[in-house]
Amino acid sequence: MEPILTVTPEALEKVELVRGREPDPAGLALWVEVTGRDRFGRFQYDLWLAPADDAPQGSALERAGELTVVIPPASVEVLRGAVLNRHGDLETGGLVIEESAQATPDLGPVPENLTGDTAERVQQVLEQQINPAIAAHGGVVHLVNVEDGVAFVRMGGGCAGCGMATVTLDQGIELAIRRAVPEITGIVDVTDHAAGQNPYYAPTA
Repeated sequence: MEPILTVTPEALEKVELVRGREPDPAGLALWVEVTGRDRFGRFQYDLWLAPADDAPQGSALERAGELTVVIPPASVEVLRGAVLNRHGDLETGGLVIEESAQATPDLGPVPENLTGDTAERVQQVLEQQINPAIAAHGGVVHLVNVEDGVAFVRMGGGCAGCGMATVTLDQGIELAIRRAVPEITGIVDVTDHAAGQNPYYAPTA
């Protein structure tokens, strides 16, 4: 069975070097969590060492040599097919997640017959693909503006104040828009989530 996240030997060497400097290295797993994407679509992520026993329900636990790798639930699908690699030498090099084509979720077919300028085509993606998909959660996304290849959106309804809004934006909305309108290089959420009155998934305190 293929791993969700492939850890290269170079990355594993780096993790084991860092883990070996901890007081109880054998009890520590590598946690890998995607926290979002930057305006260029690259992963933003956190890597840290903590006991595997602390993993929440739904996490994926994998083995890379003698190392346990923990992937929290919200990051499992977005990391599927990705590679954890090391750039640079062992002492000073850093770890980087390299996304593969297999890591992109299946968002269904790209809307057909998109017409008009960039903003108009983004609006059509919202109307034809994204808003129908999130309507079941009472959500809606509005296009505010497009500037220098960046689409500014505002989330409403059940998406406003939703604790999963970042995941919805990064793993669904941004990927769908950028796939259909390639000149879009990033998405910025301008929603005031603190003002959300009826979030579908309430954020934790």
